[in-house]
Amino acid sequence: MLALATVGFAVNFWAWALISPLGPLFRQNGALGALSESDVALLVAVPVIVGSLGRIVVGALTDKFGGRVMFPIVSAMTIVPILFIAFVALDSYALLLVGGFFLGVAGTTFAVGVPFVNAWFPPERRGLAVGIFGAGMGGTAISALTTVKLYDGLGPKTPFLITAAVLAVYAVVAWLFLRDAPGRTAPTTSLARRLVANAKLPITWQACVLYAVAFGGYVAFSVYLPAYLKTDYGLTPADAANRMAGFVLVAVIMRPLGGWLSDRLGPVPVLAVGYAVVVAGAAVAATHPLLEHVGTIAFLGMAAALGSGSGATFALIAEVTEPSRVGGVTGLVGAAGGLGGFVPPLVMGYVYGRTESYAIGLWLLSATAALTLVLTLTLVRATERAHRTSPPGEEKVSKNVA
Repeated sequence: MLALATVGFAVNFWAWALISPLGPLFRQNGALGALSESDVALLVAVPVIVGSLGRIVVGALTDKFGGRVMFPIVSAMTIVPILFIAFVALDSYALLLVGGFFLGVAGTTFAVGVPFVNAWFPPERRGLAVGIFGAGMGGTAISALTTVKLYDGLGPKTPFLITAAVLAVYAVVAWLFLRDAPGRTAPTTSLARRLVANAKLPITWQACVLYAVAFGGYVAFSVYLPAYLKTDYGLTPADAANRMAGFVLVAVIMRPLGGWLSDRLGPVPVLAVGYAVVVAGAAVAATHPLLEHVGTIAFLGMAAALGSGSGATFALIAEVTEPSRVGGVTGLVGAAGGLGGFVPPLVMGYVYGRTESYAIGLWLLSATAALTLVLTLTLVRATERAHRTSPPGEEKVSKNVA
């Protein structure tokens, strides 16, 4: 079940990231007219915002109906905007925005997989299990490595048609073979009441901040790094996409490692180290260092930190959240993470358009990570300690009241 869920997450994230590698190409060849840096930033950010907000509802629906139903439905729905882009939208910026909007549904699969996987494992193994599932975000690396090559080599429609075919196969396999964990109980209260109750939990808003920086930073770099490297360092679209794939690969490898370390050391130390690395890495990158030396180390260090931090965040959620509410909490936190990835590309595009430099945007990332580090060492640590020291009976009563 873990393997099937991880494959489904990877395939849907592959689809979710189809537009990002093509952003610099669209601007370079003029197929969509004269696009500004902000136009490209908006184009690659639209699927992110929709996939993020959609997780709120999809996570709650997963609590209700289970991953066995939601995985194939979301995968099948994603095929429609992919085919729309392939056959209708490639020559129009406005239509690409429309296609990208609906393509965002692919990003909601994260809120399906976390509660699905969480229910299959005991508490002491959930950090690693959810981290392994989270490695499916490497689907963005598949897109980075293949989309531009297929687009140039076999025609503009090819990457979209291949992805649609893979999604169709996965939807059928998921419908036939996925099974929810034994003993899963569906909530009986309304969707609205569950969303409000989950939003009131302290861990929800704290994890939203943690994930907005960790996963949001990862998403922001994965969708905007090709444009950044091409503009700031003069790389070709293919070279920029390949380097983005390396960034993604490091983050993907570190996500399950972050979950595994959280199972053994606790999530807070893993989160604290990760945010400290981002503080330093973003500050170094803001000075526009040589890419082949210091710059590469800074970006890959941030990739490792953001990946491990993403895994540790959901290890924390699995530790302190009642299993029947993990989907709802995951939806809200996942939405925050996606929103965290939506804003930075727009900020970077705006800043560059006004200053012809990305330094201000990177300094803002460093400052944000520093504030998140303080939150981790204070309120988040207090929440984790309160959960660990609460007697089982008292914890159950408080959760029921919440």
